[in-house]
Amino acid sequence: MVSRVIPVDPFDLIIFGGTGDLAQRKILPALYRRFCAGQWHEDARIIAAARAGHSAEDFRRMVAESLHRHAAVRASESQRVSRFLQRVDYVPLDAVSAEGWGLLGEKLSPNRVRAFYFSVGPNLFGPLAERVRAYDLATEDTRIVVEKPFGHDLGSARELNATLAAHFDESQIYRIDHYLGKETVQNLMAVRFGNMLFEPLWNSQYVDHIQITVAETVGIDGREEYYERAGAMRDMVQNHLMQLLCLIAMEPPAKFDPDAVRDEKLKVIRALDPVEPHHIVRGQFSAGPEGVGYRECVGNPRSTTESYVALKAHVSNWRWAGTPFYLRTGKRLVARSSVINVMFKDAPHSIFGEEAGRHANALSIRLQPNEGITLKVTIKEPGPGGMRLIDVPLDMSFAEALGPENQDPPDAYERLVMDVIRGNQTLFMRGDEVEAAWAWTDPIIAGWLARGDVPKPYDSGSTGPGDAELLMKRDGRRWQGIKP
Repeated sequence: MVSRVIPVDPFDLIIFGGTGDLAQRKILPALYRRFCAGQWHEDARIIAAARAGHSAEDFRRMVAESLHRHAAVRASESQRVSRFLQRVDYVPLDAVSAEGWGLLGEKLSPNRVRAFYFSVGPNLFGPLAERVRAYDLATEDTRIVVEKPFGHDLGSARELNATLAAHFDESQIYRIDHYLGKETVQNLMAVRFGNMLFEPLWNSQYVDHIQITVAETVGIDGREEYYERAGAMRDMVQNHLMQLLCLIAMEPPAKFDPDAVRDEKLKVIRALDPVEPHHIVRGQFSAGPEGVGYRECVGNPRSTTESYVALKAHVSNWRWAGTPFYLRTGKRLVARSSVINVMFKDAPHSIFGEEAGRHANALSIRLQPNEGITLKVTIKEPGPGGMRLIDVPLDMSFAEALGPENQDPPDAYERLVMDVIRGNQTLFMRGDEVEAAWAWTDPIIAGWLARGDVPKPYDSGSTGPGDAELLMKRDGRRWQGIKP
């Protein structure tokens, strides 16, 4: 099966912070792969801007090194890389002064899509938006792209949204959460709304509970200052896990349209009950073979910042009343794994007797690694001697099911950046959605501070603190294993 490539209109993509880690590690390699796929118009260009006083040739050499390091470019691709670099330019520019803005304006082409990618810290979003307007660089076909974090709490998120709204319409603002660009995350909607098989069962009558796990083996190396201010709740739960929860729990939108989809996601967030203190577990990794503990990493022996969160949430609406959603995420865990497990209820009556045991179906949607979907079904164990039941998986690995040409699925940024050029906001967060997520998250964090909660220590390379297991055990349930 060969993917169909839909070319995009001519564009100028301006990357503020073009010399930074995100641009070099993710954005530029993603653009190169879309260039190789033939998705670019022949007039499309990239213009990087940063404070460093590089020449255009210096910057192109930097990009070439990044492509070899992060895009697995082979020696045989030298001519293709050269053609790509011909589309790349560079402008020394200061986000908070007049330096470089005139030159940037001279390099932009009229009558084409202009996308300004703010690959910088949130403190520069406002100054950049203001200067793009002040120097008349914005057109009707202009979009701005901002990375998380979208604020530190509800107040700062509202302030940031107001700042951007002062210069751009909401339809021009693209708030990226790269999780939404993953192929399997998008497949959540295809599985739910494209198959009659699942949607009639997708409710509290048939679903016992849902587990959402995002486990990482890495620590916080290189992000110590940011992570000590944020913690797992702000860094992962408020955005990534919240988005997965919305896609799992949302009602079918009237059509696959940006605002129709985001309206339904917003309804889920607003239907979330406040989380009770005994329904949440915070953890902090200790030293182990993988490295020093969290407190040693941040240089604060009294740090109370969490590197792990597990919680039980409820969506109070007709579809999900009484069905718990268990979310967990953590650093330095036993394996890197992002998976959603939809655990169905037992059959109301077993005709096979107690000796057959208890069996229930489970749908597992693997986001990373080895993207795919597994449905656990109950069958008879082969052989004579009675009716013995076992559970077996119906496993669809995307790499195997879709053919060898799909063994390396597109990176999330490939899809998202091209959607910016197309003007498709379906996979991007709207301002009111961001604010609603913070409105649910803030009281949880405020409760920790008021009670003086200290995260539970857990061993690096484990599945997290033991209290997380107790969270499930109290409800007569257990976490599914964290598997690579």
